[in-house]
Amino acid sequence: MHIAIAGNIGSGKSTLTELLAKHFGWQPHYEDVETNPYLHSFYEDMQRWSFNLQVYFLNSRFRQVVEIRKSGKTVVQDRTIYEDAYIFAPNLHDMGLMDTRDFNNYRSLFELMISFIQPPDLLVYLRASVPTLVKQIQKRGRPYEESIRLDYLKNLNDRYEAWINTYREGKLLIVDVDNLNFAENPEDLAGVIEKITAKLHGLF
Repeated sequence: MHIAIAGNIGSGKSTLTELLAKHFGWQPHYEDVETNPYLHSFYEDMQRWSFNLQVYFLNSRFRQVVEIRKSGKTVVQDRTIYEDAYIFAPNLHDMGLMDTRDFNNYRSLFELMISFIQPPDLLVYLRASVPTLVKQIQKRGRPYEESIRLDYLKNLNDRYEAWINTYREGKLLIVDVDNLNFAENPEDLAGVIEKITAKLHGLF
């Protein structure tokens, strides 16, 4: 099975991916952050590097999905291929940080790629307000994320909500994380695990 964790920057995707992998014995697939050759450059000059970064992520996540299906194992994935195409790339385009020619080229490549892959068996969306995102981003202290603007996070949140409201690819679980701390509170984690188990086994 393929379980995917979706959510904005700082919503807790990597943390939940790690905790679920440990609890269920699933194989985790993380977002390529530390070895991504474009990420630091992107935050320094978004307009120059936006297309390169999005194509890198698209390629990386397409490879991940292909590997997940080939492996025959149950995998929990940190962020999906859909988020790049429906949230991050169009947001950069609308902000004038990716030109229309590059954006159209990117979308064409995405549409070709998804025709070859299956959607996740379960999508878990971590819904978080901007203050929660900011708190989490500050807590993990990645230097290149210090320049992220509040309006950028808000725009991404709006796009996430629009995407989730139209998501029909498979099973969906929405988890409001503003009042949860599954990293430090076992009861909060147990509640999320219970909901995921129920969704996977069709209990609701």
